[in-house]
Amino acid sequence: MSSPAPIQQPPRFVATRYTDFWNDVLVPKFIRWKHIVVDGLAQHSAQVFPTLEVGPGDRVIDAGCGFGDTTLELARIVGPSGLVVGLDCCEAFLDHARRDAARAGIRNAVFLEADVETYPFEPIHDFCFSRFGTQFFEDPVAALCNVRAGLRPGGTMTMIVWRELAENPWLSIPRDVVLRFLPRPSENARTCGPGPFSMADPDVVTRLLEGAGYGQISFERIDADVLVGRELDEAVEFQLALGPAGEVFREAEDEATRKRTRITEALKAELEPYLTPDGVMMGSSSWKVTARRER
Repeated sequence: MSSPAPIQQPPRFVATRYTDFWNDVLVPKFIRWKHIVVDGLAQHSAQVFPTLEVGPGDRVIDAGCGFGDTTLELARIVGPSGLVVGLDCCEAFLDHARRDAARAGIRNAVFLEADVETYPFEPIHDFCFSRFGTQFFEDPVAALCNVRAGLRPGGTMTMIVWRELAENPWLSIPRDVVLRFLPRPSENARTCGPGPFSMADPDVVTRLLEGAGYGQISFERIDADVLVGRELDEAVEFQLALGPAGEVFREAEDEATRKRTRITEALKAELEPYLTPDGVMMGSSSWKVTARRER
């Protein structure tokens, strides 16, 4: 089989207020908590990977690849005759991905700092995957249209997106605790985009995908207990750094600092029932969404 065609280099990356927020505020925190974030998210992709319509020799897009662990797993599946392109707006994430690929000896994975909404895809890809990346598209229809343009006719896209906040106690319970002490973030708060729950409603997602030209759309519920800390202190620190509780805490600024001790004590009390020999484990729930480019 012939080698895959060369990768087209992305246009100059143009930052937006959302990508600036990711790089300035969230990236350092994600790197600090990489061991929890990646292991937690992997509980969902691990259930999905055995069912993916991807095989040896395929060309694959990994949209919003983050630290690249899914990109490398896909690269193992497609083998040396295939190729996986991981795209993300955060170069610091991609640095980790490239180092992990080099350590693993994986040469059929390429990582590009690029905007999925504007990257000049060619319609040569068999499959697109995204784990908790599409929820943050600034213009989801435009981005999904662009990904569709990168699929050959009959190509498939599978994305994993969070279900409603209420179905994710690992995020909802800490947020509710913090809101006992602090106000909700204002409408002017800096944000990373539409947000982690922007694709929680299947009806909304179906309309987005249909508007982007996809068909054969299906949803499958994925549930998993995820680690939020190896012990209670770490779980509390993690919640005050990331997720909905972290957003409330960050935006409250001085008031959060003044009340930190009380908030920490309340969070510990609330999370203690979830402490197991394996760490603090809490429930989470996502959708596996599959759609196809039919023409």
